[in-house]
Amino acid sequence: MANFSTPLSGLQAQSAAIDIVGNNLANLNTTGFKASSASFRDLISASLGASGTQVGQGVQTPLSVRKFQQGSIQQTGGAFDAAIGGQGFFVVLDSQGKQLYTRAGDFKVDAAGNLLTQSGDRVQGWTSSGGVLSATGAIGNIVVPSGGTSKPVPTSIFSADLNLNAEGAVGQPSGTFSTAVEVVDSLGAKHVLTLTFTKTASNAWDYKITIPGQEVTGGAAGTPSSVASGSLTFDAQGNLTAPAPPPPATNGVVAVTIPAFTNGAAALSPKWSLFDTSFKPRLTQYSQPSAASATAQDGLVAAAPVQISLGDGGQIVAQYSDERQKVVAQIALASIRNPDSLISVGGNNFLASALTSEPTIGAANAGGLGQILSGSLEASTVDIAKEFTNLIVYQRGYQANSKVITTLDELTQETINIKR
Repeated sequence: MANFSTPLSGLQAQSAAIDIVGNNLANLNTTGFKASSASFRDLISASLGASGTQVGQGVQTPLSVRKFQQGSIQQTGGAFDAAIGGQGFFVVLDSQGKQLYTRAGDFKVDAAGNLLTQSGDRVQGWTSSGGVLSATGAIGNIVVPSGGTSKPVPTSIFSADLNLNAEGAVGQPSGTFSTAVEVVDSLGAKHVLTLTFTKTASNAWDYKITIPGQEVTGGAAGTPSSVASGSLTFDAQGNLTAPAPPPPATNGVVAVTIPAFTNGAAALSPKWSLFDTSFKPRLTQYSQPSAASATAQDGLVAAAPVQISLGDGGQIVAQYSDERQKVVAQIALASIRNPDSLISVGGNNFLASALTSEPTIGAANAGGLGQILSGSLEASTVDIAKEFTNLIVYQRGYQANSKVITTLDELTQETINIKR
């Protein structure tokens, strides 16, 4: 009977190997699927007599070894599609709260704003809190804003980069210049401040900041209301010398006081910044026509998200109706030193086994983790040509072992016939 057990083990091994090939081919188009290979192992050999001759007793059922190789990256254009280029796994939680790992990044968003896999598992990462996103600490369910209006932020500081014509004449049109700067009130409405500069002497200018009178309490329609005024002094090189540059911090800015607005917004006290962060004057006086090159302010109007999508690096970006963009979440990746120890649990997911090393979780492109490519998916690593070749080889192996059994059966019949 030992003669029959050896080829029978071969039949079982080849059959198991064909099952592995069949599973690979079945997942030829499965997103993020990693192909497996059959690893054959022989059985311990039996010793015959004192001569030390050994005869093999067959083959064990082959191990299914999953190869975590990089799959090809395919562009899809999906708003929440993501592919990992390099090492790492997306981290998800299933309905029972178990932490799973996957390479499939075909995500979706439900009605509550939860970022989910196609199987309904919750994608893990970091979500902004209070407008601040920190990709450190414990990970949690990613929730993207699904509507609502952001709170407006009133202007606290504004600036204007401009040049005043050094050749302007006092009392002449060349000696005056005006430019406009927008500010935002506490209700999110925009207002226009007019900055008017008038030359008073060589290297000296007066400034006056006004707002339309009908927009503030106490103002008169058609008459600008003054909210700040003062003088500017330049040196012979055209540099602003007064007001003096910082430090101290109280220098380099002009206090502006705007009364309460007629639309119900509170009074506003923004500062006019005359110097940039490197203490370089924003205002110059050169022999060039007076002109403004840039204006800026830090106020934000109320805005609603109009589009939310996933960007490179795993950041989820919200685009608001005022055209600004804001990162609202970050997808986490997990690095596992021995991914071949993971257990496949279906749905493109893997579960850590007792042999799996402790995962290291972080953002993409950090700590050896790969990059996250937006609008893309990682294709299956199944090589159809290789699998068909393996299928033929395993089929031939099965046929060969079947032939051994047939031959043994014929020899047994011959032995029985001799006895008769």
